[in-house]
Amino acid sequence: MRFTTFQNRAATCARICAVALGISIPISVALDNVLLALILISWLAAGDYRSQIALVMQNRVAVAAGALFCLLAAGLIHSSAPAGDGLDMLGKYVDLAFVPLFVCLFRDERVRRRAWLALAFALALTLILSYTAWLGVGQNSFLIMGDRGNPVVFKQYLTHSLLMAFGAFLFAHFALHAQSLRGRILWSALALLAAINVLVMTQGRTGQLILAALAACLAYSVWRWRGLLLAATATAILAVALTLGFAPATRMSHTLAEWRDWQPGQVTETATGLRLEFYRNSLEIVRAHPLLGVGTGGFAKVYASRVAGTDLTPTTNPHSEYLNMAMQLGVVGLVALLYLFYCQWRLAPALPTAFEFHLARGLIVTIALGCLFNSLLMDHVEGLFFAWAGGVLFAGLRSPPVNSGAPTR
Repeated sequence: MRFTTFQNRAATCARICAVALGISIPISVALDNVLLALILISWLAAGDYRSQIALVMQNRVAVAAGALFCLLAAGLIHSSAPAGDGLDMLGKYVDLAFVPLFVCLFRDERVRRRAWLALAFALALTLILSYTAWLGVGQNSFLIMGDRGNPVVFKQYLTHSLLMAFGAFLFAHFALHAQSLRGRILWSALALLAAINVLVMTQGRTGQLILAALAACLAYSVWRWRGLLLAATATAILAVALTLGFAPATRMSHTLAEWRDWQPGQVTETATGLRLEFYRNSLEIVRAHPLLGVGTGGFAKVYASRVAGTDLTPTTNPHSEYLNMAMQLGVVGLVALLYLFYCQWRLAPALPTAFEFHLARGLIVTIALGCLFNSLLMDHVEGLFFAWAGGVLFAGLRSPPVNSGAPTR
């Protein structure tokens, strides 16, 4: 076998594994790790580093993601955490380092299309299993993480609802771009079933908020300002349901009640009260270390010291990625995170198709909104989903757009 043939086969293997991540991300963490290892090994074996590096350096999204990971690595230098804890935390963000690799592997439009179909297949399978669990079928299966009252599959309810909310958005755009009536009906049905799954069947409040935001994005992309008016009307109806305590608003109404009952500095056992207490103390830590933070992985130790001598609950997770970055890396890290989101939003109109443009904006809405209430990039599934989907989308980046409008085609 010639060496060039070996390199070509290695590159093909890396692309196949990168596409396969679309199936594994919603389903299996173990398979994710195997595929990531194979991608890295195959990419290294494929060679041609000079052109690959040049490609990455021309892609602002890849550079921004890589720079954020480098900042986290540099944060180990001044971290207040033991070396092992710091490296463990850095490992939670290693998905960001794969964004440049994904940008290299998904340059071909056909490969990107297969990646989205792979993700759609995994989400459709998750959706089907969720409905079967809801109907009481296969509840004892190891695949079912919840029960009939919260039929989540493969993942816990937060991750399930987030992926399914984005899945509804993905299915809807497949329907809009379908070439046949049968295709439009199939994708539309999946979108509707996914939306019902998030709103009525499962308990993820973050997923419900994300679904509402994505619905507004979809409505605007199709009907412009009339769509926003429609979305606002639907939100008002949901608010009425929330006030009256109708399902699926019960969990949201509990959140508002817990918010009202929370008292700063007092012990609480409610999920919302704990989050608010985490936010309050985390902001105080940021105020004490505003520029460079407490270092990568240093949050848990510093937070424990802050609540020592009280009955308040210590935590290793502030449940907000913005606070997480600000505490670990200070304003520098927070700006780097926001810059990554900005690059993706600003460059989305330069993507080759309207389909990719809308998915890119939807991805940013999903992650940026979810990061308000959760440390998403620190979580394996959400962090890898963000890195993979961002790589798939922005691998097709063309020259920078003149304005921030959508592609006209």
